[in-house]
Amino acid sequence: MDFFATCVLYLSLCLLFVVFWKKRVTPHLPPGQKGWPVLGETLEFMAAGWSGCPEKFMNDRAARYSPDVFRTNLYGKDMAVFCGASGNKFLFSGENKYVTPWWLESMGKITHFPETLGNINSKDVMKKRGFLLEFLKPEALQHYIPVMDFMTRDHLATDWSPYKEVKVFPLSKRYTFALACRLFMNIKDPQIVSKFAKPFARVSSGFTAVPINIPGTPFNRAMEGGKVIRQELLNIIRRRKTEILEGKDSNARDFLSQWLLQGDDDGTVFYDMDASNKIMGLLIASHETTSTSITIVEITFRIDLVASEVLVKCQPTQFAAKGSSNNRKNRPVHLGFTRALYTQQMEIAKSKGPDEFLNWDDVQKMKYSWTVACESMRLLPPAQGAFREATVDFSFAGYTIPKGWKTFWTVYSTHKNPKYFPDPEKFDPSRFEGNGPAPFTYVPFGGGPRMCPGKEYARLEILIFMHNLVTKFKLEKVIPDEKFIYYPSPVPVKGLLIRLLPHN
Repeated sequence: MDFFATCVLYLSLCLLFVVFWKKRVTPHLPPGQKGWPVLGETLEFMAAGWSGCPEKFMNDRAARYSPDVFRTNLYGKDMAVFCGASGNKFLFSGENKYVTPWWLESMGKITHFPETLGNINSKDVMKKRGFLLEFLKPEALQHYIPVMDFMTRDHLATDWSPYKEVKVFPLSKRYTFALACRLFMNIKDPQIVSKFAKPFARVSSGFTAVPINIPGTPFNRAMEGGKVIRQELLNIIRRRKTEILEGKDSNARDFLSQWLLQGDDDGTVFYDMDASNKIMGLLIASHETTSTSITIVEITFRIDLVASEVLVKCQPTQFAAKGSSNNRKNRPVHLGFTRALYTQQMEIAKSKGPDEFLNWDDVQKMKYSWTVACESMRLLPPAQGAFREATVDFSFAGYTIPKGWKTFWTVYSTHKNPKYFPDPEKFDPSRFEGNGPAPFTYVPFGGGPRMCPGKEYARLEILIFMHNLVTKFKLEKVIPDEKFIYYPSPVPVKGLLIRLLPHN
């Protein structure tokens, strides 16, 4: 064989090796599309929420590409969206094995001091989460039930009772924020609470906005609001540390005091900043999802609201059964839940003295009330899902998710899926009686090791508010067809105007 033939054979073998090697190592990625350069499909994702149908983005793609997992690009990141109970189970149980929590970089820029963003240690994160879980466990929260009850009564007496009509959403945000300031920082002065609340309104509207830091944009307003809040929190933390050193705060039960009393202060400004970051996260969580949950529950207190507003008004999705209709007149309604809810709460109210506050035993009697709240949050979830980041290459449903990709689990692939919830648009609290829904199908608080640590806090806050509201008022919706948009949590566009009526 001459030299030329040898070279041709050698090059051919190399080419074949490269082709077969490439085929062998190329991952079988989930089906889907990346969308526009840089932006990906972010605008379509956000537009679905603004239109009031956030599930449309997810369900359309799941139907088009795969009911298990599909590919997209959100906020400039390659992303795998996991669907169904099996997808939820995989991500929840794969925590610290395949995936780790991930947040939009824009969120960190809004909520954290810039100096601390590069100093996040995984061990410190786990330690802080453990401390938070300890603070928010049911046994610890029992002590706060009378405080929650007192503040709820005061809120309704001041901001509701004097009026014939009220806007529920802004009032619920005011209430939940004031309660968070009280329990997390022991702040009771309404003026200080108001001072925090104003910049917080700017922060919440910029979380999932396109991160363009130009004056006038939502992200820029959120950045400015975050800067104001962080500095105020830093001032409070330094004053509280002085009070602790002087022995004035040794018996305090609020989160901030307990955090500072744990004795790990290294004496640097970074410790104070880190404490500020943690408090900021708590305030945001309570300010957004819990106030939304309270609003969602409140709109179920009249039968016609369940038929018209709690149930989704979008076009039928991939989960709609054949022949089904979204016409309100065809939607079955659980007609007895309001009477049962009122009866349960009135029995508890009659067992209390006029100046006696609710306690843990009272809340434990509110089982049916909680099924109503759960069904409300199934139909109108307070959060859409959560992001994770792949820490290794892994496979799911026959597809490879590369290391570094982001993942997203979404409530919309299970909450209204007839596979898990028969007749999914029917408001039926009995779904949550007995053993309740199948595992990994009802996920308003997530699941697994990273389940929302504030779940019990939210449960107590919702039930205590529900008790006081149901026993004092009947509610009548002023704008029958008020629309909800997602920004990113559900928000009534007119604030949910309610007429207050006395019980007969």
